Amino acid sequence: MTVFKEAGQLLRIFIGEANKYDRMPLYEWIVQQARSQGMAGATVLRGIQGFGANSLIHTTKILRLSEDLPVVVEIIDTKEKIESFLQTIDHAITEGIVTVEKAQVRMYRAGGKKDG
Repeated sequence: MTVFKEAGQLLRIFIGEANKYDRMPLYEWIVQQARSQGMAGATVLRGIQGFGANSLIHTTKILRLSEDLPVVVEIIDTKEKIESFLQTIDHAITEGIVTVEKAQVRMYRAGGKKDG
């Protein structure tokens, strides 16, 4: 389990819903890799509209639903674990953008009940 001392990093991976890795949705594969490497946590967010390097707009507003909506995978952990994780997933991300930024972790709790 990750132990934070308030300083962490936020990894954001911007990809398309249709991106695949080994016949699996790429976002799903990334989350599985994060879990297997003991990352603190991961969240997948599905966008309703966006565009990337190819400038094609993907949206739910068109009469037919887009089959490639934007997806953002967010992972927070220590700088060292984020850097190691990036090496693991680098080869699988053939299009999209990956950002890393500082994150101040104020709370990181699992399951237990609060006192009081």
